[in-house]
Amino acid sequence: MSEKPGEYPFTRGIYPGMYKDRLWSMRQYAGFSSAEESNKRFKFLLDQGVTGLSVAFDLPTQIGYDSDHELAKGEVGRVGVPISTIQDMNILFDDIKLNEVSTSMTINATAPILFAQYIVAAENQGVSSNKLMGTIQNDILKEYIARGTYIFPPEPSMRLVTDLLEFASTHTPKWNPISISGYHIREAGSTAAQELAFTIANGITYVSKAIQRGLDPDAFASRISFFFNAHNDLLIEASKFRAARRMWAKIMKHRFNVKSEKAMKCRFHVQTGGSTLSAQAIDNNVIRTTIQALSAILGGAQSLHTNSRDEALSLPTDESAKLALRTQQIIAHESGIANYPDPLGGSYIIEEMTDRIEKDANKIINNLENMGGVIEGIESGWIQNEIAQSASKYQHGIDTKEKIIVGVNKYKSDNTENYKAMELDDISVQTQLNRLKDFKTSRDNGLVKDKLSSLNTIAVATQNIIPSIIECVKSKCTTGEISDQLRDVFGEHQSNI
Repeated sequence: MSEKPGEYPFTRGIYPGMYKDRLWSMRQYAGFSSAEESNKRFKFLLDQGVTGLSVAFDLPTQIGYDSDHELAKGEVGRVGVPISTIQDMNILFDDIKLNEVSTSMTINATAPILFAQYIVAAENQGVSSNKLMGTIQNDILKEYIARGTYIFPPEPSMRLVTDLLEFASTHTPKWNPISISGYHIREAGSTAAQELAFTIANGITYVSKAIQRGLDPDAFASRISFFFNAHNDLLIEASKFRAARRMWAKIMKHRFNVKSEKAMKCRFHVQTGGSTLSAQAIDNNVIRTTIQALSAILGGAQSLHTNSRDEALSLPTDESAKLALRTQQIIAHESGIANYPDPLGGSYIIEEMTDRIEKDANKIINNLENMGGVIEGIESGWIQNEIAQSASKYQHGIDTKEKIIVGVNKYKSDNTENYKAMELDDISVQTQLNRLKDFKTSRDNGLVKDKLSSLNTIAVATQNIIPSIIECVKSKCTTGEISDQLRDVFGEHQSNI
């Protein structure tokens, strides 16, 4: 084949040397219990060789409630770290130099608030925002499609996404202000082609909104990143990643008339498939994760998280998280794969699969655009229904044993595994609640009231809202209080699906 790695449309990789010149970022997704406990896990992972941090936030933080809210009961610290205040964020990154580490934050509805808290935490360390490296997910469309942790209706949510894009373009030049996520679309049951199509369609929507705001795609698009899933069919997954680069490059060049090759490049993070992990015979998950990680590297990912073997049962233990990281390190340093950019390129089956996935994904995108675009596809339920049908078909295949899942519907083991799940400490939750209570009583509540009032006024108007949110954070307004002001102005989204 004539195209080389690093050449448009980047099917074979976005850099000529790929991993020969620089390995992918090795991340391990972490966050649980409290800021203190999550900080310990981050330091443990850094000691074990991760090259980037990845933050999981608890459900109340994701949907804009403080840890002491009535709706937060039983959920504080369960699926991620609770961040209600700037104090929590300071503790989370205590003794971790934010000008030296790249941080990824999986947060969407409250992304502007957590982004502001991260900026202020960095300032508290003496680190200016223009030195910060990392990514914030900030992908609200996929929440309506697949995940459900939205707060506001689509239009004001899109305003918040675009405000963050606009602010980041001038204040955090090393930061990726959006990570357009197919991961959760795939976890909801989509096919590989659907994951690619809906993710790329969301990307088109975000770029269009930013251009309407007056932003130059040649400038801001180079900081857009993507987040894909990796399932067990190694060849399909590697082909999907190759197709993603080709599709995005063509869209940026021909649809948005981008001239900068850097702005045409589809840079992406991959996480191995959580929904593929089995609660039965959990050691089998190590093999699944290895295959999935290989597909990401063979497909040219810039960043990778490998799931731990026990995630179908609980939050991962230290040992399980270390083993998952070792999987990446062995692939990087012992397999030899990193020595060859796009080592599968030229294989007849890989090239055929890449072409077919691109064709199938483009067909879905065209269907979506004919009905008016992504938001119309969400509000009508068409996207959700397409994914639900694929999920049902997949489950039917497992139920009828047309699709074999080792240890689940065939080759079952009668042995009871000696596994001790990680347990959350209720004392940490109480510590979080006590700290939040002290925080709220010891601050200048008059100043808090003034800053929240100003935020409300700006939310009603049209100017960029991020500077006001940063001021609120500096004045010790909480995640929930800031979210409540935005709820007051924007309302809350009620799904009709």
